[in-house]
Amino acid sequence: MLTVLQALESQLHAAMERAFPEAAAEAAAAGRRLDPQLGPATKPEFGDVQANGALPLAKPLQQKPRAIADAIVAQLQQDPAFTALCLEPEIAGPGFINLTIRPERLTAEIAARLGDPRLGVPSVADPSGAAAASAQEPPAPVIVDFSSPNIAKEMHVGHLRSTIIGDSLARVLELRGHPVLRLNHVGDWGTQFGMLITHLKQVAPEALTTADAVDLGDLVAFYRQAKARFDEDEAFQTTSREEVVKLQSGDPVSLRAWGLLCDQSRREFQAIYDRLDIRLSERGESFYNPFLPAVVADLESAGLLVTDDGAGCVFLEGVSGKDGKPLPVIVQKRDGGFNYATTDLAAIRYRFGQSPAGDGARRVIYVTDAGQAAHFAGVFQVARRAGWIPDGARLEHVPFGLVQGEDGKKLKTRAGDTVRLRDLLDEAVERAEADLRRRLEEEGRNEDEAFIQHVATTVGLAAVKYADLSTNRITNYQFSFDRMLALTGNTAPYLLYAVVRIAGIARKGGELDAAASAASSADGLQFSEPQEWTLVRELLKFDAVIAEVEEELLPNRLCSYLFELSQVFNRFYDQVPVLKAPPELRASRLALCRLTADTLRLGLGLLGIPTLERM
Repeated sequence: MLTVLQALESQLHAAMERAFPEAAAEAAAAGRRLDPQLGPATKPEFGDVQANGALPLAKPLQQKPRAIADAIVAQLQQDPAFTALCLEPEIAGPGFINLTIRPERLTAEIAARLGDPRLGVPSVADPSGAAAASAQEPPAPVIVDFSSPNIAKEMHVGHLRSTIIGDSLARVLELRGHPVLRLNHVGDWGTQFGMLITHLKQVAPEALTTADAVDLGDLVAFYRQAKARFDEDEAFQTTSREEVVKLQSGDPVSLRAWGLLCDQSRREFQAIYDRLDIRLSERGESFYNPFLPAVVADLESAGLLVTDDGAGCVFLEGVSGKDGKPLPVIVQKRDGGFNYATTDLAAIRYRFGQSPAGDGARRVIYVTDAGQAAHFAGVFQVARRAGWIPDGARLEHVPFGLVQGEDGKKLKTRAGDTVRLRDLLDEAVERAEADLRRRLEEEGRNEDEAFIQHVATTVGLAAVKYADLSTNRITNYQFSFDRMLALTGNTAPYLLYAVVRIAGIARKGGELDAAASAASSADGLQFSEPQEWTLVRELLKFDAVIAEVEEELLPNRLCSYLFELSQVFNRFYDQVPVLKAPPELRASRLALCRLTADTLRLGLGLLGIPTLERM
């Protein structure tokens, strides 16, 4: 209902300016407009939306807010576009203006969505869309940097949050029509590779000369072996440091060893990504290696680089250490080497740079744990002061909290190790399968093995994703298989069951497609019951929710909406006859069922969750 709300916003602006031209002129002189403060009504009995803009005008106008609201309403009622959109406004309390959309307009909005695969969500690529930047130029890319595991280290439960939050945000941005670059900033460069390459050369030298001669097996164990040798053997340490220099200087044998390690890790990562239906383009730290000297040169020419104790630093503004002195971002170490901050600065410089020397992005989003907030705040400040972020462009950190066990502590195995992501997903599917088999036995249903495996896999992985995404990402959340696999409450199984329930209506003879087609004009829809209108209004919130997630980057807002929609639908279906409705009402109610299923499918798809027809 974004277009309706935007029309109302415009009409209220115009009414306020007509009612109070002097106040409007003063606001314009200050570079702003009178704000109608339009928002959702706090209770259904107050209508659909509420305008509270009369209250802040009371003091400057020296009038009671209710009198101001009266004047605004009088102007509104002289606007034919407004009267065609809303019923007569009501003034409540000290001066709130309550507005109710005309039923025929709501019906027309529902009819339009029945034939729209985007369900009313406007595209930035469409000049008629609400957020279209230009009718002439295609939208600039949005970069979402997420997942970002390290080579030779296994993906663990911490990578789950970055991976699925980033994927969901990318899906929402793609629905809105943004070209999205989904970048996996893999840790594939740095001093640890000297240690790994040295170990590889010594324990499996044949791997460097013969393709596929050696299966490195568990790279995590390989890493631990190399690290143990590095910590205990001074000669190994020395050789490892020399190996770093060889790698950075392009030694072909060292590069081959590095490539072999990276390839094996990629295969392990891809198995997880395929399982979770994640699309990513790898652009690791090594990609930016050629651009690191230019970062230092740019900062030096901008007068930002300071040599402190032999290291090249940029001292942050407004950020001090315990000693009260400004904290530095080190971009070049005393030995001339570079670090993570340098690589991140090179990435920002490249991502906002224009092609062919960059991506030409206008919005860059980093999805990492909250523990990296200070790092990114510093790096972002340096990038802004260096002039690498174009006017109007956005550089954003999307932090997330820890995954905790039910004891409130960081999620660990019984042995105290970090939980491997692969093991967590396996257990989710195994538990979903056990629950499904138990339920089938209780219901006396016989299903083939393919059905059981498909449902268990879908439900298990959906439960893990949804439990994470439905939590405000900024907070920590407690991981509980029992809670996330429950068929009741705000869980993936509950939402999936709502879709299954609607599919069951079709199996019982409710021709959803035919009903939607027959009712796809406003004249073909008839709603009379309060539960119908409640469902209509809930369905029409979808486009505004998507716009909110696009702006605020909080997937839990979409989860909350889908849960509420499921609850509203279930109440509608329980209280209003659908299949047994009178003929003149049956098609309209089936159309609402069809639109509910479409909205749940699209919404869950934006969370990376496929739906089921039976479960």
